[in-house]
Amino acid sequence: MTVTPLTAPPTDADADAWLGVLAAAQAVDLPGLPAPSRVETAGRIQVPPARGRAVCLAATDGDEGPAGDWAGLAGLLLFSDPGNTHTAFLDVLAVRPDARRRGVGTALWERVRAELAADRRSSVSTVVDLGGPGEAFAAGLGFENVLPMAWYVQDTAEPREVPALPEGYRFAGWSGIAPDEYAWPAAVAHAAMEDAPSGGMDEQPPQWDAEKLRAAQRLILDRGGRLHTMCVLTGAGEVAAYTELVLPDPATPRAIQYDTVVVPEHRGHGLGRAVKLRALAELRELHPGVRQIATTVADENTAMRAVNASLGYRHERACAVFQHTL
Repeated sequence: MTVTPLTAPPTDADADAWLGVLAAAQAVDLPGLPAPSRVETAGRIQVPPARGRAVCLAATDGDEGPAGDWAGLAGLLLFSDPGNTHTAFLDVLAVRPDARRRGVGTALWERVRAELAADRRSSVSTVVDLGGPGEAFAAGLGFENVLPMAWYVQDTAEPREVPALPEGYRFAGWSGIAPDEYAWPAAVAHAAMEDAPSGGMDEQPPQWDAEKLRAAQRLILDRGGRLHTMCVLTGAGEVAAYTELVLPDPATPRAIQYDTVVVPEHRGHGLGRAVKLRALAELRELHPGVRQIATTVADENTAMRAVNASLGYRHERACAVFQHTL
């Protein structure tokens, strides 16, 4: 068994091999989900992250390195933003089903752990689907569940009425990178995510400004995806609420709802529900091929779960943020 870092940037052949392992693993572990996309897969490993340094590892059955048949893979993000240089995120650790129970996952983890130690990281987190092989593997390595949550999905086939906003508010939206007039107000609103449930996670929320917001948005585009933001603005031009819809691949039938935030002083007016419905209407018009929107919500975020339930979101599968202290 050989675990080897991919050269930077990974090649198209690397992306094809990475996709092969992901697709094989998902077909067994999560057969009901859309298959992994080549566009999203290549983008995630070939385009450097905005918040740190990526380490991509391939495990092969022989001694020939990543050019051989891949038995498994791991992707690690070493954060570089202030407040997070002590921690990291294990984006993926996957083993091909026919190569399992042969020590592949353990070998990948040991290499990940060595990378963390070399970079003086004191913790690492990952997202694990509950009830599957990933949960037992993570628990066996000493990871702990620090933030229970779940995936929820909403069908987009039927149009929904967008409610009128209270007096003094108006909608504004854009595709891609935030225009000049909205970049700073949107960055300020992103800071409201600091009160979102985070359990016992070591990772701290980013300190947003217009430049960092645009860098995060540009990353989605550079990786081949599409981003649509819908906001509720005050009369003074402040962002009172926003939601983000991402298509990791423009051809995907499933969009991902990223953050949905209502700034604290504007809560209690139905803005969260309204901005989500307006975003859904825009998505139906811009991307009629999208059939579902998926999102994650922490179990303790009862307010957002109630909003989503009123919009027709249904529970798909339980997951959690697991964290390991080194």
